[in-house]
Amino acid sequence: MPEPGTAASTLHDIRALETVAASVARASAALIGADIGRATRLGEKSSPTDVVTRTDLDAEQLIRRLLADATPGAGVLGEEGGQTPSPGGVDAARLQWVVDPLDGTVNFLYSLPVVAVSVAATLDGDVVAGAVVDVLRDETFSASVGHGARLGGNPLELSQCQSLARALVMTGFSYRADIRARQGKIVEALLPAARDIRCFGSAALQLCWVGAGRADGYFERDIKVWDYAAGALIAREAGAVTELPCPENDGLVIAAPPALFEELRAVVEQR
Repeated sequence: MPEPGTAASTLHDIRALETVAASVARASAALIGADIGRATRLGEKSSPTDVVTRTDLDAEQLIRRLLADATPGAGVLGEEGGQTPSPGGVDAARLQWVVDPLDGTVNFLYSLPVVAVSVAATLDGDVVAGAVVDVLRDETFSASVGHGARLGGNPLELSQCQSLARALVMTGFSYRADIRARQGKIVEALLPAARDIRCFGSAALQLCWVGAGRADGYFERDIKVWDYAAGALIAREAGAVTELPCPENDGLVIAAPPALFEELRAVVEQR
């Protein structure tokens, strides 16, 4: 996409979009926080382990309403509500929001303390701003293209890890049993090569934690755009090398410091 300041990016102020994303994500986090410990399971999506709760739906409804107020005419792609096309003109249609109203639903269902909200803004299909809020820790990660990444307004600092043998690597697992079996083989190869592995159940937060230097790398397959849109931008703006899903990489998302990226990728790209 064009650099900030060109005609394509000045249609919308991307720093303002970052502010909107953070504000809306915090509002959703407050709603979710009030429901911690009393999740109401409504059903399943892609598999019996891929659940949806009443709070997922309520949080997305709130986000959609707040985004409609803040950016009239923009489209929204949400995990629960799907794609809502822009009702506005050509200019409004260029702005689309990508929303995960509750990232870590299984954690939420079990009252585990890793639950997040992810809100990202795309302009002409490219993610230009976003925010991820850690519901329980009350932390707001945010970024906009060309302006760096922040935690509560303070710049993020990437890990300086340069060796996989010293790296704490995070990952996640698919809801599909066949993919999980393949992921298990990759973990089997990675575990003796790395310092250690963690799986926290929130792709959005794990990407932010790479950007914040709380872990040295992250990878996962079979996740959706709303899982990684904001988090990947935050990691990248913090200085991480990121790779997003495409047919050539079999749906891989990966983020790591530049000195570690290729070594980590060489292990996790194994089929």
